[in-house]
Amino acid sequence: MKICLISNLYPPNVLGGAEVSVKKVSEELVKKGHEVIVITTPFSENDVEIINGVKIYQVKPLNLYEIYHHPNQSMLLKPLWHIIDLWNPYDERIIENILKTENPDVVHIHNFKGLSLSSFAPAKSLKIPLVFTTHDYSLVCMRANLLNSSGEICKNPSALCKIYNQIQKHLAKNKVDLLISPSQFVINKLKSNGLFKDVKSKKIPLGIELKDNEKFEKDYSQTNILYVGNLGEHKGVHILLKAFRKIENRNIRLDIVGKGLCSEKLKSMSENDNRIKFHDFLEGKELIKMYQQANLTVVPSIWYDNSPMVIYESFSCRTPVIGSKIGGIPELIEDGFNGYLFEAGNVNELQKLLENLIDSPETLKKLEQGTYESVQRYTMDKHIKQLEREYQKLAK
Repeated sequence: MKICLISNLYPPNVLGGAEVSVKKVSEELVKKGHEVIVITTPFSENDVEIINGVKIYQVKPLNLYEIYHHPNQSMLLKPLWHIIDLWNPYDERIIENILKTENPDVVHIHNFKGLSLSSFAPAKSLKIPLVFTTHDYSLVCMRANLLNSSGEICKNPSALCKIYNQIQKHLAKNKVDLLISPSQFVINKLKSNGLFKDVKSKKIPLGIELKDNEKFEKDYSQTNILYVGNLGEHKGVHILLKAFRKIENRNIRLDIVGKGLCSEKLKSMSENDNRIKFHDFLEGKELIKMYQQANLTVVPSIWYDNSPMVIYESFSCRTPVIGSKIGGIPELIEDGFNGYLFEAGNVNELQKLLENLIDSPETLKKLEQGTYESVQRYTMDKHIKQLEREYQKLAK
C-alpha cells in the first residue's frame, strides 16, 4: 500500500511523544513493504527528504511562527496564531498538490496544529480514505490539555474558547473515516463533546520495540526513581518533587529527564537536595539506560493524559510505574501487577506509595514480572498489524 502520514512535527523536531511515534511507525511500515510519505513542518532546509526509506515533504505554513516554536511565544501572539491556524488555505493547497502527485491509498493524520484543520480537507476532496489519530484534545481545547489558566481541569470554558471550539467542530465535521486513539478515554471525551459521533472509532495502543526482551539485572541497594517527559505544569512534576522531598530516606535518588517551560521553577524547588538530578532531553541508548537503572518510573500527570509512551518504554525495561489515576493512564497500569495508581495531585498518597515500595525490594521484583507480561500486549509488530488491517478495510 501507499500510505501518507501527516504530522505537525517529525524528529529531530520533538515536543512530545506523538512525533516520535509517527517516525517509528513510518519506518516500520516501510520495513513491511509499504510505500510511506510524510507531510510535516520543516526540520531541515530541504523541501523533500528520504530518511530510512520514508519520503518526507516539509511544508512551511504561512503563519506568525512554526509550531515547534509555539511553547516559547508570548501570550499576545498565541491567540492570533491559533486564529490563523484554524483554516489555512495555503496549507490546504500545498497538501492537496502533494496528494495529487503521490496518490496514496490512505491518509493518516496525527497532530495537526501548525498545519491547520485545512489539512483534513484534501483527502476528502480527492476521495482518499482519511484516518485521524488523536493524541490530545486539540479539537476541543485551544491549550490541547483541557486545563484552565490556573492549571486545573477546565469545567467551564470561556465564551471565546466555546466559540473557537465550535468553529473547530464545524471544520472537522464529515472529514474523517476512522478515528483512532491509544486510549478509550480520549475517544469517549471527544465524542461526549459532540465530535465524531457517527464515525467508526478504534482503540489502538501504541507500539514499543522490545529489543529481543533483553533481561536487565536491577540493583536494589539504592532505590532509583525516574521521571521522563515534558517539564510543563500539566505533567505534575511539581507533585512528584513535593512527595519525594518529604521522604527522609537518604538512600534514594530521583532522576528527571526532559525539558519544558517549568524547568527553572522545578530546579529551584529541588535546591539543596543532592538526591535529585536533572537531565536534559535524552533519547536512544541514553534514555533506555535510565529506564534500565530505575527501580520505579513516576507519571504524575494532572491533565487527562492520553496513553503516555513513557509507560510503554518503562515496561519494556521491566521498570514498574506509579501513575496518576487520570485520563488513559489507568488503562495501562494495574494496581499491584505492573505498578500503582494514585489520585492525581495527591502529594501525600504518592509519598506513601513511594515509601512503601522503597522499603520492599520483593514487591518491586513482583511488579517487574508484571511489566514484562504487560508489554507483550504492546509490541510494535502488533501495533503495525492493527494499522494495516484498518488501512486495508478503508482502501477496498
